[in-house]
Amino acid sequence: MVDKKAKKVAETKINVVSEFAKLMKEYPIVAAINMENLPARQLQHMRVTLRKENCVLRMTKRRLITKAIEKSKNVNGVDQLVPYLKGMPALLFAKENPFKLYKMLEKSKSKAPAKAGQTAPSDIIVKAGPTTFAPGPIIGELGQIKIKAGIENGKVIVKADSLVVKEGEIINAQVAAILTRLGIEPMEIGLAITAVLENGIIYKKDVLAIDEDEFMAKIMDA
Repeated sequence: MVDKKAKKVAETKINVVSEFAKLMKEYPIVAAINMENLPARQLQHMRVTLRKENCVLRMTKRRLITKAIEKSKNVNGVDQLVPYLKGMPALLFAKENPFKLYKMLEKSKSKAPAKAGQTAPSDIIVKAGPTTFAPGPIIGELGQIKIKAGIENGKVIVKADSLVVKEGEIINAQVAAILTRLGIEPMEIGLAITAVLENGIIYKKDVLAIDEDEFMAKIMDA
């Protein structure tokens, strides 16, 4: 009985690896996705949206995705995606332009408060300015997480922009609580692209995140 169960599990893993490898050959664009902290309801909504765009989203364990990539070494540059399998990894297979794909997924995201134990998606900065807090212990609490605070017109103010969590660091309970009280929602709920592969070229998130207005302004200036 145990042997049959183990055999079935092994066959399932082989089929998953084969499916991923097949999709890598069929689709010209493969995106590494981090699905960490994505609620099930939003995932279902995204699946419907992606189907309309002729995209295929597949998720499994990082180890099986890596095996599929190793099996697909003949696919141009696919091994470059391995370092970008972060958090809860998945692969998105598409035929759309990488920049349009990134823009579509970014538009579908929504903001959310930080929770203890989550990973900061980017640098979390508390901007200088007034708060709604009355003078009290809150000044010391802000100081504990490296936020410079003072009192002005009977209210607590943040004196200078303060970096409280760096990108990739874990958010602790104290920081999460203060951010929530300040009304800051640093988390993004949605499919987060970490990199996209097209024709052997890797496009990182910082390259894909083009400010179109700024880009057009530069063209006009030129």
